Amino acid sequence: VACSQEEKLWDAMKITACGLGTGLLIVAALSNSVSWYKQNIWDTSGHFWQTTWLKFYHLFEGKEWTIFLFGTALVPSLVFWCFNGILMVADVTGKPTFITRYRIQLGKNDPVDTKKLRQAIFTVLCNQFCISLPMLVPMFYIMKGWGNTFSKELPTFRWFLVELSVFTLIEEILFYYTHRLVHLPLLYKHIHKKHHEWTAPIGVISIYAHPVEHILSNALPVMTGPMIMGSHIVSITVWFSLALLTTSISHCGYHLPFLPSPEFHDFHHLKFNQCYGVLGVLDYLHGTDTVFRQSKAYERHRVLLSLTPLSESIPEAPRRAE
Repeated sequence: VACSQEEKLWDAMKITACGLGTGLLIVAALSNSVSWYKQNIWDTSGHFWQTTWLKFYHLFEGKEWTIFLFGTALVPSLVFWCFNGILMVADVTGKPTFITRYRIQLGKNDPVDTKKLRQAIFTVLCNQFCISLPMLVPMFYIMKGWGNTFSKELPTFRWFLVELSVFTLIEEILFYYTHRLVHLPLLYKHIHKKHHEWTAPIGVISIYAHPVEHILSNALPVMTGPMIMGSHIVSITVWFSLALLTTSISHCGYHLPFLPSPEFHDFHHLKFNQCYGVLGVLDYLHGTDTVFRQSKAYERHRVLLSLTPLSESIPEAPRRAE
């Protein structure tokens, strides 16, 4: 077993090294030819965002708590509900067919049970207002302690990319292990089973969970990165919005063109004991994706770059007659 884990770790390191090496070579080859053009775009864009941030800051007269609530609660919530509002129309009405033809688990939630959906929406709103919102209070004082969060000078785009990488890594580690924790029989029965009522998930149930799970697996993994890094409120706003958008896509039940693949987490809802993480790196190292890798869902786990649904181009194998 130890040998197998070492081989997996070594394979993961080789894949990472190969990817990074290829990326560095491409960057090095292109850097000289595009450096002047890139610098001009960089300067123009940076000036625009800096000016916009200062206007926004002065609009709220530098009231930090108001700015913090706007960035960490209002904007991410609008992103979440606007995206999921469109999906819920498709879930309930079956239209537009441009969305519903990309359904992953064919024949399920077609249409969605409206009573079950209303219950889910109520729970999600309770989690947002009764749990996430109060958790922003201690976060606000932690961020104030760093002294950078409400700076009038925005972080550079390069630094934001560094932060985004750290946020993603921290979320992957915390989510994977807390998620596996709530799959322990006792905790699953009393806590995590609520989320798994949806074996064919839809977008809005991404934060449909028991309050304890919402704290451990939904909120803390996303909030911890910015608190460690002492990030600017603009960075936090973008990160929170991206986190809610990506988890909604992972749960949406549709493999839509040009969006990240939701096959990985959809398979978790289907099989329960596979695909616990976000990126899949820890699942690979721990061997919790072996069944997934042998499935048609794994073949479909890529960005769809055409308008043909992957359920058509890579259909499930026909069942054998018993």
